[in-house]
Amino acid sequence: MRFMSQGMCGATLLLAAGGAAAQSSVTLYGVADTFVQYLDNGGKHSYSVRSGGSTGSLFGLKGVEDLGNGLKAVFDLENGYNINNGAFFADSTAMFYRQSWVGLKHDTYGSLTFGRQYQPSFWAVYFTDPFRGNEVLSPLAAADLAGATDRSTLATQYVSGRTSNSIVYTSPDLRGVHVYAMYALPATVTQPVPVRSGAMLDVAANYSGYGFYAGVGYQYQHGAQETAPLVASAPGLLTTFDLMATEHFTGALAYRVGIVNFQFNYSYNRPKDPAPGAVVAITPAVQVPLASLVHSYSIMELGATIQATPEDVIAIAGIERNVRGVHDNTPGIEVGVDHSLSKRTSLYMRAGYLKNNGTANMSWPGVTAVASGSKQVIAVLGMTHRF
Repeated sequence: MRFMSQGMCGATLLLAAGGAAAQSSVTLYGVADTFVQYLDNGGKHSYSVRSGGSTGSLFGLKGVEDLGNGLKAVFDLENGYNINNGAFFADSTAMFYRQSWVGLKHDTYGSLTFGRQYQPSFWAVYFTDPFRGNEVLSPLAAADLAGATDRSTLATQYVSGRTSNSIVYTSPDLRGVHVYAMYALPATVTQPVPVRSGAMLDVAANYSGYGFYAGVGYQYQHGAQETAPLVASAPGLLTTFDLMATEHFTGALAYRVGIVNFQFNYSYNRPKDPAPGAVVAITPAVQVPLASLVHSYSIMELGATIQATPEDVIAIAGIERNVRGVHDNTPGIEVGVDHSLSKRTSLYMRAGYLKNNGTANMSWPGVTAVASGSKQVIAVLGMTHRF
């Protein structure tokens, strides 16, 4: 899942809007995050400096204009970047890769927004991932994004976390309940891999109160098309193939007991069956059955977040990605510690382990996928500053 948490803090610039009844505010906010990484990738050891390990490095502008009678105009433009070299994060063609939307919000009736936005299913599960859906080091994001590299699920669509060309309704707070609904029109992207997506429907709801949290989500992705390498020994040989229409079912729970927040989430991803005899032509002489790239799979995560001291948070998560019908599964574990130096600056540590079984090749996002059936060990030290 190209999952990523939002950093929402910063100084507010108030602008007069002409009349006493109408006021506008624009907020500049952002995060600068860097870390040093040690990686054992299937027995190959390396060190590197990377960006966005605790919270994605980002900057954004969000604003609101009071239109009167409880109605407001709202917008959010949010860029992701790599602090180590100043490049755009994930997609060099998108200035606002993370979010770019505008819409109307009413205190009583909720909001209706248009643009590139987080999916409702993302909000259902986000609060139950101890690593907050971080798309660089969260094991949940690693399990979701494995759908883009695992040969058994290449033609099964995965939950990307964000969607372009989308219309989203978000309800107001209904005594702890929030309801979300999205419809997205087809879109085409060229990075990180070329994909022409179909239309998408996503609905979700969550409840939070009395230390308890519950979320459910359903997403339906229409058929799509992707271009990617299918031959491991020839990564430059690209093949275009169909992605099956896919249903995603998500459930999430959390419960706080004292300083410990216990967290659990589960998703099941079910593609439609390909047409009998459908093949993917890698070369005129080499073809593979499309069915070999289409399998259902589940992701389960169990973890906890512990507020050990006012300045220290400990997170732990166990993960398992399991592909149905083939020998393809990956259990893993990750632990992390965050230490706040101030309200805006913190240091963090992460350590994780993934063990691929059978044909599985899951890896942490941004890391070259390991050979099928091998392991991956990661350890990082990092710093985050919010502004």
